[in-house]
Amino acid sequence: MEFLQQNWHWATLAAVTGGWLLIDTVRAKADKTLLSAVEATMLINREDAVVIDVREQAEFAQGHIPNARHIPFSELESRKNELEKLRGLPLILCCASGARSGNAIATLKKAGFEKLFNLRGGIFEWEKAGQPLSRGSKNKDKEKGKKK
Repeated sequence: MEFLQQNWHWATLAAVTGGWLLIDTVRAKADKTLLSAVEATMLINREDAVVIDVREQAEFAQGHIPNARHIPFSELESRKNELEKLRGLPLILCCASGARSGNAIATLKKAGFEKLFNLRGGIFEWEKAGQPLSRGSKNKDKEKGKKK
């Protein structure tokens, strides 16, 4: 007890930090749209989920999930008709950290899409989990395929 009285500020800091971690964990479990890299891979393999990368072209070219479709968030509103044929499939939206893809989910929900998921932590967490990345733009990948 004497230790706590002398170090009350450290005890308070530990309690507050622990509380934030607990709240964040509960919130993440409650949000069924957030997927880890492993959960996203399972959804891709089991339910033919399609990955939509909403980062800008330069970010996409630096590394993206293999077979991801690239629709920058700034163009999503004008290009959402490209996703109409995918309406029945689960869509996994991703960006660098998960923030833009969260906004993209809101945009697509307003358009009537239902099976929407957000890659928790974005490409950063995907790569950290040891998942593969493709480099370059899709157009460059297609050109390489034609040359082979």
